[in-house]
Amino acid sequence: MKVSYHSKWITFLLHVTVWIVIFSLPYLLRHSYENSGVGRFHSPPPLNAASILINLTWVGLFYLNSELWVPWFINRRKYLYYGISQLIAFLAVMGIHWLIFTYIIPADAHKPNFRAVVFIDFNLALFLLVVAASTAYRLISEKIRLENLEKEKQKENMKTELSFLRSQISPHFMFNVLNNIVALARLKSDKLEPTIFKLSSLMRYMLYESDERRVPLGKEIEYLKSYIDLQQLRFGQKVTIYQEISITDELAEIEPMLLIPFVENAFKHGTGYIQQPRIEIILAQKADLLTFTVRNKFSEAVDEPKDHTSGIGLANVERRLTLLYPKAHKLHITRAEGWFTIILQLKLHDVTMHSY
Repeated sequence: MKVSYHSKWITFLLHVTVWIVIFSLPYLLRHSYENSGVGRFHSPPPLNAASILINLTWVGLFYLNSELWVPWFINRRKYLYYGISQLIAFLAVMGIHWLIFTYIIPADAHKPNFRAVVFIDFNLALFLLVVAASTAYRLISEKIRLENLEKEKQKENMKTELSFLRSQISPHFMFNVLNNIVALARLKSDKLEPTIFKLSSLMRYMLYESDERRVPLGKEIEYLKSYIDLQQLRFGQKVTIYQEISITDELAEIEPMLLIPFVENAFKHGTGYIQQPRIEIILAQKADLLTFTVRNKFSEAVDEPKDHTSGIGLANVERRLTLLYPKAHKLHITRAEGWFTIILQLKLHDVTMHSY
């Protein structure tokens, strides 16, 4: 609320300043008029109660048109009523000028009588200018307001969607890890204990880090390595895992849990009924450009069984990339010669940035 009141006061003071400047110009330029030789024809009226009231009449017309008639008639396409309102407004302004001219302007021998024809000749153009400026002001303000409202709506929708996508990633990941632990428990493997320790490390990251908007790249890579180690403990020599990670700036920022779905997908679909399964994970950083490549062998002859969680990770990460890196990423996914390959090029956030 404080911000709203502050903004309203700034707007009010800005409007007052603009009107003061507009009505002061004739007096500020009086010296220029006199030097140019046209001062006797265009010199401003004396600054008195009458001139102030006349100026306030134009100000009132401006805001009456912008705040009432444009929303009531123009926005509702009631143009006939708008035209009638302008005619009434012009007659009202003429009446106010007559009252000011008759009762407020001091009487003297040189004071001419108020004449409607002269008023129309001198003030019709000014009336139309005030109405046009007021209408343009209202329409432009309304357009800016609607654009800002739409941006806020899109921002809120994006936050809601991102929260939903993240909420899906964690259960999907946990589903896979718990399956790994169940398999090791059934085998009564000595790898069960280190696997649980790795899982606790991953859980700490998921619980305390993944809710952040961005995390240092070093932490995301540490999480990625823990996951790969966990999978290596599970599969042992059955699956060849090649990893090459080379980064130059661990403080560069990245969305949490953005890379893991690609690796999850490789282990999910690159093992099983495949001869000599092999998974390759290559991560390289050059300045602010991150290149992430994940490859896994697959068998086109084997029809893999589908479950309800298949594809959740990849679908989510593609959607998150679209939302958070709309012009800062390239994603290539190919299936060729028995290899499923994902190449992600991502422009990392600067460490000094803290908003989307």
